[in-house]
Amino acid sequence: MKKTPFKVALLISTYKWPEALQLVLQSVLYQSRRPDEIIIAEDGDDTRTAWCISDFVKIHGIPVKHVYHEDRGFRKSLIVNKAIKEIESDYIIEIDGDIVMHREFIADHVKAAREGYFVQGSRTLINERRSHELLRTKNIGGLHSFMAGLNNRFNALRVPLFSGCFFVNPRKSHNVKGCNLAFWKDDYVKVNGYYSGFEGWGREDSELGERLINLGVKKKKVKLAAVGYHIFHTFNSRANLGTNESIYRETVQFKYSYRANGYMEA
Repeated sequence: MKKTPFKVALLISTYKWPEALQLVLQSVLYQSRRPDEIIIAEDGDDTRTAWCISDFVKIHGIPVKHVYHEDRGFRKSLIVNKAIKEIESDYIIEIDGDIVMHREFIADHVKAAREGYFVQGSRTLINERRSHELLRTKNIGGLHSFMAGLNNRFNALRVPLFSGCFFVNPRKSHNVKGCNLAFWKDDYVKVNGYYSGFEGWGREDSELGERLINLGVKKKKVKLAAVGYHIFHTFNSRANLGTNESIYRETVQFKYSYRANGYMEA
């Protein structure tokens, strides 16, 4: 069952890359169904990011909430928790600040929303050369499933008529990705949001997904719809991946649906 009517927030997490964020915000303008709220969670305090957001608001007259904190390394979980406290909408679509949205991105997510589920959308990877060109020209109108420079073209296809034909295990969390993820705020609060004890990159999204599943919220993966184009960048440091993996495995083993040091404590 779907809650009707419900309001939708677009949550964008970003870190020191206003050039990419500018393209993401540009893709908001093209949406056939715009979000009711836009919140940017900045894992730092870069003045260039603040200027980018300010220019967007000034030029287009679209309100944007900007939540940030001191830059003390990778603390995405903490800043996302802080940002979600500012959200008034019922449903949250979370993307990274390097995901340019297909024109039907928000509409597809709204269509897929159901009570008792969180939703993983599709991500297609733009290669390095094409990404550099995109950042230079700022022409996001040229993004489509048959363009040159895509590394996993199937994920760029949008054929919503067949998007329900793909089955994924609704109780498996290992491949949950926060770069294109949607969930009900009430469910997020019940599991206490992202665990802020993660240090560095890795497994924070899967760990959140595991606790949602342990609460009884099923995973739904949308293929051939809710397409996001991922701008190429170098990998974040994996130095803490082993420790973060252990936290995730603990949640799986003990079937935690709640962790302290999360949303309520942010």
